[in-house]
Amino acid sequence: MSTAKPVIVLVHPQLGQNIGKAARAMLNFGLTEMRLVAPRDGWPNPDAGPSASGADIVLEQAQVFDTVQDAIADCSTVFASTVRRRDLVMPVVAPEKMADDIATSAGRAAILFGPERSGLETEDVALANAIVTVPINPEFGSLNLAQAVILLAYEWSKRSELASPTTKELEEPAPHAEVEGMIVQLEEELDAKGYFHPPSRTQATKNTIRTIFTKTGWSSREVKAIRGIIRALVNPSRNRA
Repeated sequence: MSTAKPVIVLVHPQLGQNIGKAARAMLNFGLTEMRLVAPRDGWPNPDAGPSASGADIVLEQAQVFDTVQDAIADCSTVFASTVRRRDLVMPVVAPEKMADDIATSAGRAAILFGPERSGLETEDVALANAIVTVPINPEFGSLNLAQAVILLAYEWSKRSELASPTTKELEEPAPHAEVEGMIVQLEEELDAKGYFHPPSRTQATKNTIRTIFTKTGWSSREVKAIRGIIRALVNPSRNRA
């Protein structure tokens, strides 16, 4: 699978703050190549930096183009991000399919995002190979620019080589005999305290206790800890002074 990173193309972005937030969203998921098509307030924009929250490398390397055609000239796979229906006969894919296609593409890929207020124009969408859209509330389909970027960047990142959070290895389950010893100890102490009442419900109550303690996957360390707790509860208090 290709490890090439998609280009993020912002078409006629309006606010510098939104460009900065989009850059932050990109870098969160390992994307660094931003292309701007005729930004309304020109480029560079002093409002973009603070909103990028440290994603300066994305803003510093951002390229500006006059047209969408110029911005995607070197890309062979292009997706248009939009939630609006278009009078165009072209594929509409989910983010998962988009990410799969980018990962298997032999050439460069780009994702187009439209202006904050109006989204992509039909003419811009027509330049793409497919529309990519996310499942969204049909009664409120408004995503801001950075939200749209982060959703699709995240989906791409799941197929990249970004480092995964370190996970703690699970302990091996305790042998059955250790768990059984814990249960028997608990039952004996409960019986000594007159817990099982009435006698006709004793076995049903024991079955419930056994179910509780056998479905959790205790480790040996945890079994020892529980047995120590039981002993501490039933034995006379010790003076630790």
